[in-house]
Amino acid sequence: MNETPTGQTTSPPRYCAVIPAFAEAERIGPVVAAARAQGVHVIVVDDGSPDRTAEVARAAGAEVIRHLENRGKGQALRTGFHRAEELGCEAVITLDGDGQHDPAEIPRFIEAYERTRIPVLIGNRMWNQRGMPLVRRLTNRFMSWLLSREMGRYLPDTQCGYRLFRTDLLRFVETESDRFAAESEILLRLAARGLRMDSVRIQTIYGTERSKIRPLADTIRFWRMLRRWRRGRRAV
Repeated sequence: MNETPTGQTTSPPRYCAVIPAFAEAERIGPVVAAARAQGVHVIVVDDGSPDRTAEVARAAGAEVIRHLENRGKGQALRTGFHRAEELGCEAVITLDGDGQHDPAEIPRFIEAYERTRIPVLIGNRMWNQRGMPLVRRLTNRFMSWLLSREMGRYLPDTQCGYRLFRTDLLRFVETESDRFAAESEILLRLAARGLRMDSVRIQTIYGTERSKIRPLADTIRFWRMLRRWRRGRRAV
């Protein structure tokens, strides 16, 4: 179900921010407001939240698309991507709805994209790890090393969900994974097509929010995704 705020412009926006959100009623409003202040069209995909996430996001000025049940971050991203394609956006910036990504940094991605024309830009928090919990730091380093090796190119922070994609590439990122492993699978699919990728330095922000990642379950999903990916590549 699509819900658009009153007074939404009918002209195609050049840039869209896609924000997957689950149970973020306390945080989503300021994130939406700050993203809209950067001059981008904001799409919030409410992934079956049991709270008022959708209402708060809409009140803050977002276009809201609601999943009636929780389907996972990968599916929420796909829903947002499809809407961005319908709107005719040139590029999509993805960020989280819990405040861990500062919307004021959206212009950094846009500036890097317009200056270099590199179609895939990934946020990089690893250049300054102060404030990053030790477990996250070690996990990010290992996962980034592993995926960089798999892709045949180095990205310092493959686990960062703050990203820019040129919209015409979104047809290549239809992942089989529905949850957090989808973000790694997206990079694998783009790298396999030889597409250019680079990083944009962003802040490391950790507050009182609880991570939606479930360490054991999502680690198992990641390894299943990677095994499936490798089998598929060998079969080609």
